[in-house]
Amino acid sequence: MAQPMSATEFRAKLKAEGCKVVEVGDWRNHNRNHVGPWGPVNGVMIHHTVTSGSARTVDICRRGYAQLPGPLCHGVITKDGTVHLVGYGRANHAGSGDGDVLRAVIAEADLPADNETNTDGNRYFYGFECENLGDGRDPWPAAQLEAIEKAAAAICRHHGWKAESVIGHLEWQPGKVDPRGFTMKAMRDRVRARLATKPGTPAPASTPSPAPSTTTYTVKSGDTLWGIARQWKTTVPVLVDLNGLKDPELLRVGQTLRVPGLTIYTVGRGDTLWSIAASRLGDGNRYREIAKLNGLADADTISPGQELKLPPR
Repeated sequence: MAQPMSATEFRAKLKAEGCKVVEVGDWRNHNRNHVGPWGPVNGVMIHHTVTSGSARTVDICRRGYAQLPGPLCHGVITKDGTVHLVGYGRANHAGSGDGDVLRAVIAEADLPADNETNTDGNRYFYGFECENLGDGRDPWPAAQLEAIEKAAAAICRHHGWKAESVIGHLEWQPGKVDPRGFTMKAMRDRVRARLATKPGTPAPASTPSPAPSTTTYTVKSGDTLWGIARQWKTTVPVLVDLNGLKDPELLRVGQTLRVPGLTIYTVGRGDTLWSIAASRLGDGNRYREIAKLNGLADADTISPGQELKLPPR
């Protein structure tokens, strides 16, 4: 347990950790303290907003709704990785949750399943709302994930907390699904790694290989170049160019063709299988292909410096 840091300290700690910070209005005095207490604080809670558009998202989180007045968090983390400070003090972000979860956070122990709503979370947690539609398809840019990591680490570093003090809304209140699109286990691993470094340590850049490799395909009866291109997720012109074909219509059974093969990608800090699939393959939902290709039983096990094979785009 700890007393909340001052608003000035909060801003300073975020900036020291390397966060890009924007102050919105009179955020230092914008709170719900007249409704109930804030503190002692025990952890950091991460949410998604179910909104799109940074300006609109920040405005909603600052003002709230008629039935749920703002602020709805302390900081809004937009797609570009900026942390917008919209309030400080008690905020309407956590709601009622499971007291057993709170006790586990205090003990920095494994979290039990959340199955009760008997404890006021707005009192005990710092809260960050993160711009995302929350549909499992809206991508999480690397800059945004890194900002979440930095913001959580900044608070943990100040209070002397471990990564186990960082939880998602879905781990606190039954029925919640946020944040959706990455796992809190993966985020805690990132926070843990950051806490082992000095504040403001830059993330290593991702280093994809400069060009894809090729593999071979043996033509079978009934094959067409168009069908082979579709199978290997490429185009007829690419196959023509790779194989120096003068007539794309002339294929013979047993002919060996070069086809686009596997690209090797080196994981950087901030990467998830989803973000890699979205940026390198054009579709975040293809993260399952990457996991299968690399024999990953757990999609959250990747780490900076790891080399992954990518299927053709």
